[in-house]
Amino acid sequence: MEKKDLFEYVAGNDYPGRGIVIGRCACGKKAVTAYFIMGRSVNSRNRVFVPTADGIKTEAFDPSKLTDPHLIIYSPVRVLGNKTIVTNGDQTDTIYEMMDKQQTFEQALRGREFEDDAPNFTPRISGILHIENGTYNYAMSILKSADGDPASCQRHTFTYTNPLPGEGRIIHTYIGDGSPLPSFEGEPVRISIEDKIDEFTDKLWNALNEDNKVSLFVRYIDIATGEAETRIVNKNV
Repeated sequence: MEKKDLFEYVAGNDYPGRGIVIGRCACGKKAVTAYFIMGRSVNSRNRVFVPTADGIKTEAFDPSKLTDPHLIIYSPVRVLGNKTIVTNGDQTDTIYEMMDKQQTFEQALRGREFEDDAPNFTPRISGILHIENGTYNYAMSILKSADGDPASCQRHTFTYTNPLPGEGRIIHTYIGDGSPLPSFEGEPVRISIEDKIDEFTDKLWNALNEDNKVSLFVRYIDIATGEAETRIVNKNV
């Protein structure tokens, strides 16, 4: 698969929806992940990322405008030991709880499906980074309907062992705007990853569509020490 420039790729899609990026910085020393959310409705746009003890959660920026917390309020990022879980919904908690009971990432998602937001049936996308004793691997998952038919749930898991420096993958919910919204297709897109967290964060935030972007989370994790550096950007401030 051809490696794409992450920022050009994101800028070329007015509405990728929610997206997960995972990879390794160019110097090879740090694992990288990012998660962004976008919105078209007042309810979806009325959100911010807030740090928690083990990750982040979404909150209503203006509680008086929150009309439906379903599929809107959840914890996108949680840390379980040497594993960082990143998802676009409350399956973060499912993965955390099941892996804490010694189930695998893939096993933990077997009880979940795409979102119940007909007619879109938005895919559930998930990722996990595993850093241990100076080694690093990650996996990504998508649970989606059969081309918009909710009678069938299609489950795809992609694993990456010892990812190469300077590259990663991005998976997102929609291939573009539409009605209903068309789900992401194929394997996660191979993209470039930069060394500096602030430069990466600024470029990714600026690449997201100005009207639709809501929040962005970026984390760089030192593979040797496990120390993490995090950036959060909220449009609502």
